[in-house]
Amino acid sequence: MLVLIVFLAAYIFSQFFRSCLAVIAGDLTRDLGLGPAELGNLTAIWFITFSLSQFTIGYLLDRYGPRRTCSIIMLVAVAGAIIFGSATSYAMALTGMGLIGIGCAPILMASLFYFGRNSPPERFPFYTSVMVGVGNLGNLLGAAPLAWAVQAIGWRSSMTAIAGMTALSALSVYFVVRDPPRLTRVDAGGNAFTELWEIITLKPVWPCYALTFVSYATIAAERGLWIGPFLEKVHGFDVLQRGNAAFWMALGMAVGALSVGVLVPILGTMKRVAILGSVGAICGFFTLAMVRTLGPEATVITLAITGLFGMCYGVILSHARLFFPEHLLGRGVTFVNFLSIGGAGVSLAISGQFVRASQAAGLPPVDIFSQLHLAFGVTILVMLLYYLTAPVRPATKPGL
Repeated sequence: MLVLIVFLAAYIFSQFFRSCLAVIAGDLTRDLGLGPAELGNLTAIWFITFSLSQFTIGYLLDRYGPRRTCSIIMLVAVAGAIIFGSATSYAMALTGMGLIGIGCAPILMASLFYFGRNSPPERFPFYTSVMVGVGNLGNLLGAAPLAWAVQAIGWRSSMTAIAGMTALSALSVYFVVRDPPRLTRVDAGGNAFTELWEIITLKPVWPCYALTFVSYATIAAERGLWIGPFLEKVHGFDVLQRGNAAFWMALGMAVGALSVGVLVPILGTMKRVAILGSVGAICGFFTLAMVRTLGPEATVITLAITGLFGMCYGVILSHARLFFPEHLLGRGVTFVNFLSIGGAGVSLAISGQFVRASQAAGLPPVDIFSQLHLAFGVTILVMLLYYLTAPVRPATKPGL
């Protein structure tokens, strides 16, 4: 239980960092002169460095275990938060967010590696749902509480305080977590590249890979950045109102992630839960795109419901995990995480360019965000159709 608490505390900070820009976007625009594309890139760089780190993280987890991998790399996030909080230019802020992404990269994967090695596969969805669900408290902290802190002490001091708390969390991981025994394969061993290639070429998992690339990406782009500008430009929300709206969407995401552990035994398979969540997210984004008469309160409710259904990343990961051999568990889960977070980085970068181009073309905000939400919904729908072809479970149990 103590290990779970320690990992949860660390993951809360990871969730905070990936979503905090939605609340402080106005402050960054004022203090650093950033536009929509730059704001999109600031959020995207976190996801890009996070995702690219997954290849190294997978190797380190399989070779050295979660204790040192997680605690030491988390210190990079501490340095990044300090740099971001003291940024005087776009380049400095971009550097800080990039380092934060690297430092947050091992947290969830280290916890899932630990629980995946110390519990049977059927318990994996439970630990995944708890980690992702409770970890989404970081999204809550990055909403209304952050808005209050920014008003009280400013965004720079708020980031510095979070850096200090992240450092304490890294120390707790180092002193509490104990590594499971290292596994080796029974056949002639391969190198890191061949083992990663083995994960990539598992064709039954490709539909899981496809859906995970877009599922979290759209939700992360909405909650992590665009919810703030959307509610400000279309509905006239001030900073506290935007923070409160982000809080409700984050709460929906947390409840949705936690529900996975309950829904899997009720619906019978992880695949059914992933399909249900994806359909709900599609409906949410289509509603935001097409119902122009939605008032402010109805819009916030729709965003919360979209977050509730859209947080099915954990169950897609759990579905994919069934196909990974035990000795490649670290590489397997980190590759899925790479796709998920990498998809978010791509989504944020492309959406930032889209919003900037739309503004330059003179489109009104209501049209810009309607088209953006429609694109999010269509993207999930296309990949969901492919995911429907995924097998429910492997034909034979992956072994060593």
